[in-house]
Amino acid sequence: MAIQDHYDPDFQVCYGCGARNDKGLHLKSYIDGDRVVAEYLPQAHEMGVPGVAYGGLIASLIDCHGIATGAAHFLAEYSGHPPRCVTASLHVEYRAPTPIDGTPMTLTARVTDSSARKAVVEVQVYAGGTLTAEGRVVAVRYRG
Repeated sequence: MAIQDHYDPDFQVCYGCGARNDKGLHLKSYIDGDRVVAEYLPQAHEMGVPGVAYGGLIASLIDCHGIATGAAHFLAEYSGHPPRCVTASLHVEYRAPTPIDGTPMTLTARVTDSSARKAVVEVQVYAGGTLTAEGRVVAVRYRG
C-alpha cells in the first residue's frame, strides 16, 4: 500500500495525493528501503510549453512526495494512521525540461534531518534516467 493509502480518510482530499479528490493528481508514494519512491505520468493538459511538463506540476509532485516521506518518517511513533504533515517550506530547482512524451517521472526522496515535529526531505525527479528537478521540503506534523 502507498503511504497515502494509510492516511486517515478525512485527510485523503489533497489535490496532489488525495484518493478522495476526484480532480487531483493521485500521487502514490512507496517506501523502498531507506528511500521513498513514486511514479507519475504527466498528461498533455499538464504542459507548460510544447512537449514539456508545467513547472507547477513538478513543484506539486515534489511537495506531496516530500510530505508523504515526512509522514512515513514519523510513522514509527504511531499505531494506525501515519500523522498528517503539512508544508512549512518548499524549494524547487529545475535542472532539465521534463518531457511530456509518454515517459513517466520517477520521484525519489529521503529524510536528511528531523526533529520531534519536523522532517527535512530531499526529493529528486527523473524522466528517462535524466535528473529534471530537485526539491527540499520541510514537513511539519499537523496531527498525530
